[in-house]
This record gives sequence, structure tokens and C-alpha cells, in this order.
Amino acid sequence: MARDPKFDVLFEPIRIGPKTLKNRFYKTPHCTNFGSDWPGAQAYFRAVAAEGGWAAASTEYCSIHPSSDHAPLSSGRLWDDSDVRNLSLMCDALHEHGALAGVEFWTGGAHAPNFESRMPAPGVSQIVSDCEWRQSCYEMDKDDIRDMQQIYVEATRRAIRAGFDIVNLYGGHDVPLTYQFLDPFYNRRDDEYGGSFENRARFWLETLELVREVADGACAIAVRISMDSLREGPLRLDNEDVCRFVELADPLVDLWDLQIGGSILEWGQDTLASRWGKENFQKPWHEMIRPHTTRPVVGVGRFTSPETMLAAVMSGQIDIIGAARPSISDPFLPKKIEEGRTDDIRECIGCNICAGRVMQGVLIACTQNATAGEEYRRGWHPERFTTAKNADRNVLVVGAGPAGMECATVLGRRGMHSVHLVEAEPEIGGIMRWIPKLPGLAEWMRVVSYREYQLSKLDNVEVITRTALDAEAVLSYGADIVVVATGSHWVGDGLNGVTHEPILGADPSLPHVFTPEQLMVDGKAVPGAHVVVYDVEGYFMGVGLAQKLRRDGHDVTLVTPHSQIAPYTFFTLEGWQLNRDLHAQGIRLVAEHLVTEISPDRATGCHVFATDHTVSWEADAVVLVTQRASDDALFRQLRADPEAREHAGISGLYRVGDCVVPRVVAEAVFDGHRLAREIDTDNPAIPLPFIRENRVLGASNLDYDLTVRTADGVPVHLSEPRRAVAVER
Repeated sequence: MARDPKFDVLFEPIRIGPKTLKNRFYKTPHCTNFGSDWPGAQAYFRAVAAEGGWAAASTEYCSIHPSSDHAPLSSGRLWDDSDVRNLSLMCDALHEHGALAGVEFWTGGAHAPNFESRMPAPGVSQIVSDCEWRQSCYEMDKDDIRDMQQIYVEATRRAIRAGFDIVNLYGGHDVPLTYQFLDPFYNRRDDEYGGSFENRARFWLETLELVREVADGACAIAVRISMDSLREGPLRLDNEDVCRFVELADPLVDLWDLQIGGSILEWGQDTLASRWGKENFQKPWHEMIRPHTTRPVVGVGRFTSPETMLAAVMSGQIDIIGAARPSISDPFLPKKIEEGRTDDIRECIGCNICAGRVMQGVLIACTQNATAGEEYRRGWHPERFTTAKNADRNVLVVGAGPAGMECATVLGRRGMHSVHLVEAEPEIGGIMRWIPKLPGLAEWMRVVSYREYQLSKLDNVEVITRTALDAEAVLSYGADIVVVATGSHWVGDGLNGVTHEPILGADPSLPHVFTPEQLMVDGKAVPGAHVVVYDVEGYFMGVGLAQKLRRDGHDVTLVTPHSQIAPYTFFTLEGWQLNRDLHAQGIRLVAEHLVTEISPDRATGCHVFATDHTVSWEADAVVLVTQRASDDALFRQLRADPEAREHAGISGLYRVGDCVVPRVVAEAVFDGHRLAREIDTDNPAIPLPFIRENRVLGASNLDYDLTVRTADGVPVHLSEPRRAVAVER
């Protein structure tokens, strides 16, 4: 199909300095934990997006000197020629698809822990980081400032050698030195680099001038800047100052890359979860900046709808559609618009599991796109599937939750002769039929709707609902391969990961004891005003149920053994706002406490570290969010009778998703996808080995010339960090 002509404007080329974007789709810098230490993963991950139609893709934040290292997180690096070599692979891969390659320069100041390099961090002022709580820096003197600017110059030279087309001077979220100089929250100087707005802008402007001189037409110069610090108090960098800076820097910049939020501690304000921000939520800030620049502007806002993208460009709000999360969820989003396949777009659900993985120091993943991060090491492609070697087989998938839906979809795309997806409930989706009914999680329903549509297009897949299968029914079904995806359930006896014991008085058959399913699916009536939610999971379920019950008019106390309320949500960038909302809603929050006994009118517990001191909470009902148990009885019964399986002609029996281990939805989807990708291997139950980008003994960055010199050309030692700058080649 051809694209709708109304979208033609999105595919117009657009000039940024000496370079040209082939269309208006830009995969903006975002973290992956690939950095330059995983060059294959980095290259393939960004290149798949280029193949999918994105006109440019960038590294994540890229350290340009050992005085800014963020270990154990893996940022990009351009410290020396070993990094040039690794990142050039990404540039080459993007160029093969006609896309531009961008690099985002980062120097961390107070936010650079330097656990690997062990160098003291240079900063604008000596102040403790609000993110890395034990981390401080030394205040750079004027010589240090000159040296730091030379570091940017040499990094630009390395970027050009690597093949980058866009050099982005990162200045968002208060992470880089550039923004820290501009922001009075960090800048306490009283010299010509502090105090007035003009002085605070000086470092960034001077650095831009130097970088532009070196770039000299070889690459475009972009600036990523937070339009609003969103910080309260007298030290807030106000919007007027940001607009003034844009006007001053405009002649030095080829592309403005806009975001919001001044603090890296809460960069979830920019990467806003769907529970608070709908598509294009940054529009008001884009419109604030737009009158102050003559340069192209790229903005983000979790764009998933082509109509919204079109409106943003046609109204002049932005010139280029920027995306991080939507490009992870669907690397082929632009191509699907271009080919008139907008219904096939795999829309981001805004769960931020991608950020959650990165914040834990592991490689990126996505709930919607199981291939994200697996492009290189497993060879997976989001849109291409090989025909299975055993495609003549008939497959029965029992259970149509996230894992079952994904497994059946991929099996269908791999050309299996017949795939039956059988679900006991009236509709497919499993837990994702009711989880989106929790406050703020409506867009999570896209996990179901996307797969429902894809399944409907596969002639070799039949979806059968309202059909419960026991072992006898499975054995007589006529399938060659059986995949059990029967999910899990929340336990009702209070068994949990802290005590590994049930809770006295916990019995979901009683009118005052509840599991999440009893509230959300069964409609069990809450018998009074006072409800205690006991949350041991620490993610979205406990807080979501507390919010729902509060909205229903109940007096709610949320008790958790964790030191924070919903600690995992701080990885997914939701924790700060979520806790503010819980307080604002009048939900009582009790951390570091166990619930040890439940009675009809109260819950009794104790402090985690003072178990001999009891405390109780009035409770007409107690909701137990303690742990889940796999619904694996069908699998175990089938597995226990190999003779019956052989007699039934079943050559393969497997299980996927929560039926194996209860996990976050992204892992259940991945599990179903992985099995279907490998259904024709010798033993699909055991994952195939994947490529590990090992550091090989004997290979080192020290194979390169690491002579370090000051701006005036004098060699220095790395043990003198205040004077150490760029590596000379």
C-alpha cells in the first residue's frame, strides 16, 4: 500500500547545517547500556531503526573523558581511538541505510561517580550531587575550564573520525557540565562564569564556538537542552533564561533537540510514564521555544499516532519528530506510515520498562518489542521471520495471556502449518485484560490490542476462546507440539519473599481477605471503609490497587516491608511522582513493616528491624499483594506421562511466561517470543547460545597511543586529572 498523501510532509528531506535528514523522523539519544563496550549490539540496535525509516539515530550519553565515567552503567565513550573504532561500526551501519549518525557528548560534573577511572570529577562548583548522593566534584579554575573545552574539541575530532554526522552537546536533565554552568542550582561561582545569566551561559557558548570551528562543515552541531527545569524554589532555571540562551546560541547551532526536566534524579518528568502523560505532552514547552530560534527543532513526547505527528509538524510546533520509546517499541514506525500500514504500528505503552532495565545496569528491553536489544546477539529482527524447519507441524498453545499471544503470533509468522491459540476466558489477553483497568494504566491494553490484530491477519492461526482444556483434552487434540502458557495467580495465604511464610489469618475465602484478582476480576465486595493493602511486590500492583480503592471511597493504608513505597517504580522513573500522588490522595504510607496477622477488623504487624514490637492498623479488609504462583498443573500433568504424549503424537511439550516463573510482562512476552523463534531447534526448551561481546585477554585500549596533552601541547600524566585533556593521535 502507498502512504496517505496527507503524510507526505513527514517524508520531506530537511537540512541541518551541512547534513540532510531524508525525512522528519529522528531516533533521539536514549540509553541502552550498550555504550561503546557492546559495539555490535549498539550498531545493530540503532541500524534496525535506520532500516525502519528513521532518518537519524544517536548514541546515548557519551562520555568524552575519563573524568566523567558512569560505571557500572555503560554510557557511550569517546575517550580514545579504541572507542572510535567501536562506535564507527554504528556509524557505518546507519549509513548503509541512508541515515545520519549522531553522538551525544557528556561530561558529568557533580554527577560523575567515576567508579572505574577513580578520577576526581571536575565541576562548575563544589557541590554534592542530588542524584549520586555521596558524589561531589572540585570547582574548575579558569585553566581547568580551558582544558575541559579542549576535551570537547578533541572529542569532536574523534567523532568525525568515527563517521558521526551530528555532534550533540548534551545539556539536559542537569546531567552535563554545560547545563550545570547555566543552572543556578549548581552554579555558585562569582567569577565571569557565574552569577548573571550572561556569565552562566559563557562556558556553553564558548564551547559551542570551539566545537563548531573544528566541525567546519564535517558534521552538524546539535544542542539538547531542557526547556524547563521543573524545579521549585529560588534556584530554579526559569523558562525565560532558557529562551534567552536559545537566542544567543542559535547562530552556533544547526539543530535544537528539546526535552524537559532539570534533574537527573527525576528524569521521568521527560520520559513520562503513560499513567501521567498522554502523547505529545511536551507540546506547551515546544511552543515556548519555537519563536526564539530559526533552526530546525526536534522534540519528543512519546509520539505513536501518525495523526499527532502530522499535526505537530503542520502547526509549526516542531520540525522533526523525535522519539526514544516509540522507536524502541517499533523501529519500523516511519516505514509503516510510508507504506500505509499504520494499523501495524506497535505502539509504546509507556510502561518505562526500557528505562527500568537501563537503570538497573542491564541491557535494554521492551514490553511490546521482544527483539529490542536482541538484534545482534540473537540475530532477531522485529519484522522478519524465517520459515521454521518443522513448519509442517500443528501447534496447540494453551493460554492466551501475553506469553501465549506472542508465541502464537511468532509461530504463525514462521509459517507453522496450523496454530491453535486456546483460551478458557471469553477474551484473550490474560492478566492484561484487567491490569489496564488500574488507575493510569489504560495504555497497557496495547499489549493485547496489537497482538489481537496481528493474530487476526494470520491464516494459519486460529484463536479459540471460552474453551478450557485439561490434560485429557490436550492429549486428544491432535497437536504435534503443545505450548502451555497458563499464567500465574496471586497467592491468598500471604506467602512472600521476605519471610517465606504464610500470614496468620490470611484466607481469601474469608470476606475480609482479598487477592488482586478477587478485586479486579471477580468483583468481590469490600466489606467496610478501612482497607490495608500489603505490598511485598514493590512494583505497580500494590500502589495501583491502593489508588483504585481510594478512588472508590475507601480509607486506605499501604503497608510494605520495603524501605521505599513501590521501589521498582524508581527504576521505571515513576517513583517520585507516584509517591507524591499517593500522599496527595490521602493514602497512608507505612514502609519497613511486615503484616504478621489478619483478623476481621485489623491487620497486625511489626517493624522489619524490630520484630518484637507489634503495631496494628484498623482494617475491614486486607488486600494481599505478596507473591504470585505459577499455574503449571496442566504442564506438570502432561510432562509426568511421556507415554501418553507419545501415544497422542505430541513430539514437543513446552511452557512459557508466568507458567514457568511469574515475571514482569516484558519477560513473559520475551519468553513466548524466544520459544517460537527457536521452535525448530534440537531442544526449544533450552535457549540457543547468544553472542557475548567478551573483552578478550590481550586486547586493550592501551594498544593505541594514549599520550595526553594540555591545551598548550604539554604532555601530562593521567594521574593529574586537573590538567589531563584529550588524547593526541
